[in-house]
Amino acid sequence: MRRRLTFALLFAASFGSLMNSPAARSQDRPADVPSDVRITPDHDPFLWLEEVTGETALDWVRQRNATTQSQFDADPEFVKLRDDLLAILDSDARIPSVGKEGDFYYNFWRDKQHVRGIWRRTTLEEYRKAEPQWETILDLDALAEAEHENWVWSGASPLRPDRDRWLISLSRGGADATVTREFDLPSRSFVEGGFERPEAKGSVGWIDRDTVYVATDFGDGSMTDSGYPRQVKRWKRGTPLESAELVHEGLKTDMRISAYHDDSPGFERDFVVRARAFYDNELYLIADDDRLIKLDLPNSAEKEVFREYLMVELREPWEVGGATYAAGSLLVTEFDAFMAGERKFDVLFEPTESTSLAGYSPTLDHLILNVMEDVKNRLYVVTREESGWKREPLKGAPEFGTVRASAVDSDHSNAYWLTVTDYLTPTSLQMGEIGGEPETLKTMPAFFDADGLKIEQHFATSADGTRVPYFQVGRENLATDGSNPTLLYGYGGFEISLTPSYSASVGRAWLSQGGVYVVANIRGGGEYGPRWHQAALKANRLKAYEDFAAVAEDLVKRGVTSPSRLGIQGGSNGGLLVGNMVALYPKHFAAAVCQVPLLDMYRYHKLLAGASWMAEYGNPDDPSQWDFIRNYSPYQNIVSTTEYPAVLFTTSTRDDRVHPGHARKMMALMEAQGHDVTYYENIEGGHGGAANNAQSAYMQALAYRYLQKRLMESK
Repeated sequence: MRRRLTFALLFAASFGSLMNSPAARSQDRPADVPSDVRITPDHDPFLWLEEVTGETALDWVRQRNATTQSQFDADPEFVKLRDDLLAILDSDARIPSVGKEGDFYYNFWRDKQHVRGIWRRTTLEEYRKAEPQWETILDLDALAEAEHENWVWSGASPLRPDRDRWLISLSRGGADATVTREFDLPSRSFVEGGFERPEAKGSVGWIDRDTVYVATDFGDGSMTDSGYPRQVKRWKRGTPLESAELVHEGLKTDMRISAYHDDSPGFERDFVVRARAFYDNELYLIADDDRLIKLDLPNSAEKEVFREYLMVELREPWEVGGATYAAGSLLVTEFDAFMAGERKFDVLFEPTESTSLAGYSPTLDHLILNVMEDVKNRLYVVTREESGWKREPLKGAPEFGTVRASAVDSDHSNAYWLTVTDYLTPTSLQMGEIGGEPETLKTMPAFFDADGLKIEQHFATSADGTRVPYFQVGRENLATDGSNPTLLYGYGGFEISLTPSYSASVGRAWLSQGGVYVVANIRGGGEYGPRWHQAALKANRLKAYEDFAAVAEDLVKRGVTSPSRLGIQGGSNGGLLVGNMVALYPKHFAAAVCQVPLLDMYRYHKLLAGASWMAEYGNPDDPSQWDFIRNYSPYQNIVSTTEYPAVLFTTSTRDDRVHPGHARKMMALMEAQGHDVTYYENIEGGHGGAANNAQSAYMQALAYRYLQKRLMESK
């Protein structure tokens, strides 16, 4: 088992740490807020909405939820859309994704009969069948009912090689904070007196049958400013958590500290990870005498130890051993030789202007490289031979769509999974052995009629001349008179790429209704590797928004749509994108859906996990940095005298990653100023916005029906 040090998806803090913050407690609800209110660092009349579970704040939420529900719940088209989306989410025809452990293939599954879900397993022979027989291991609905808890599945990890004991993580309502409990698989029951971690952000990982690494909230001073553990300890069975032995303690200003045991047969090792910030991490080998030996690698690089190899993915140029390696390159060397002082690396991938590394997956004897070329995937097999590393295309890999490959069981075989999808092609799952042709195991059915639709890729020119790709999905005979209702989606952050994928909800709710769907690959993402991401960091953040505006302008210029027919959507960092497009480019759009967003960039780093994102956005407490951050802080840039697009804000009370106060306060501000705004807050759901399929269907239907009414029906 290997751990690749990828931190961007953490964006993905203790839930209670800021629910009753001094700032929130000190603010009573204002009796009246003037319509020309303007937010400044010294004046924020809506701070009281940061008190997540405060009764006054929740009353405010319930009132706005009731208004929104009264507008939509009685709408027959909304009800039908919600029911259709729920049927899709509950469909047995979806592909059950599996992970191989020993002789079995494990899956967690939700459907109409299993609202919270079941953890189950089957054999490969059964999995190949159209209707496999599954063995249920844990019924989360039954557990939640028996324990009177709103449990949401957060994952499970086995004790290898026997796999008779597992560590299961559960959250209340879908929050990032979890509990971890030891589970005995043969008896299908939790181990009485076994390892059990109380609710907090953190983790527990096996070392051996009687020992685990635990990173959690150990009490005062044990969590970072970002709300993650700053201590990791070694915990022995049968001893209280309080007596666990400290392995490493980071600084309060670090993002998080963790440790793990690599149980790859013949290459067992233990490591500590110190994540100082996003794109800034240190990896330490735990020596036999418990000394921590830091790997002499750039902090900005991704690091992975796999069997005898050390893999290094660079975010910045690196000069070492008499050679200079380009940012975006993937390097490999022998781990033991590196630890002995050797600094010779082989280059497995080096980017070009049009290519970047989308990912890689080691198998027992090979490495599968996933290369993105102008946001299109190409797969290669890399094999070590006496003369060096040989690279060749993965046999049988399709040349269209988004293609991803991953090892089935890298410790024991060269088998791999292959998933293939695009905006109009239902996802298929294939399985292959390197050197042979892959076979299709599962294909998702078509959940909407794609006949007459086509996918196009275009390039817009941003304000500084940068060429920005975007995908467009619409009718083959699309009119170019600017009349098409168009939904533009984006993210643009944390080096996350947006690639074509089949979305039944987009197809059912938008494309099948005659809408055009567009995805913008703006800077801040990872479509062209680290350089594309770094081009929109901190002081350069506005570049991402200029790119998005350029795509919107290009759609109008090409006659695809017009501002009165153009809507936008984004969540999390994409919610910040939407907030800025509303604030900075209000005439470009008619409607916006802003989901689980960041919006108050003056206080974001003080709210929940926000401090961990300062490497992306900057530190507002530094006046020189606030000078540029204020330019992309929507909450401070909304004024009463500007006409803005209609906006739907959605968030989750149980989101303990991005504070719901962002959406609440922006809604309150724009509402007070008299703008056209709508609000809905799911009381459960975590950062994903929903804790089960019914909630997901409701939230999706709300967003798409909102856009339909403003872009399709009102013209």
